[in-house]
Amino acid sequence: MNELEKFHEIDTFLFDVDGVFTDSQLLVTEKGELLRQMNVRDGYAVKHAIRKGFRVAIITGGSSLGVKLRLEGLGVRDIFLGISDKLEAYETYLQRYNIDLNGEGRILYMGDDIPDYEVMRRVGLPTCPNDATAEIVGICKYISPRNGGQGCVRDVIEKVMKIQGKWV
Repeated sequence: MNELEKFHEIDTFLFDVDGVFTDSQLLVTEKGELLRQMNVRDGYAVKHAIRKGFRVAIITGGSSLGVKLRLEGLGVRDIFLGISDKLEAYETYLQRYNIDLNGEGRILYMGDDIPDYEVMRRVGLPTCPNDATAEIVGICKYISPRNGGQGCVRDVIEKVMKIQGKWV
């Protein structure tokens, strides 16, 4: 199956946050708060995908309330925060929606670092930002030309939706 056929089958997007929605940088305030910056165009693409019937979920090691509120505001309902074992969270997600092994082929996951590795080996379309670690780049079927926090989320969502005729 070629790359375009894989994009045509996707009905579910799973994303990491730090290094995907963000550029991996953290601003640490004097009070110890960790601040992140997200791309508004990534947010639009997430909202648009949900409106068009795609499932969107987040599996992240971070536990930021601000990130949770931002994603909920976009319409994301499946948000796994503070996850140390992403494969376990992924399996919980599969069970929640009764997704079997055949259904895993319709899932796109975008991650950028080692904690994403095991989940990415299971999904039909593992993807990553251009600046992901070498180990992740090595297992991806699509590498966005965009870096984390610089529109890579929109890139994969828009690509899937355009191939499926659902972008506009």
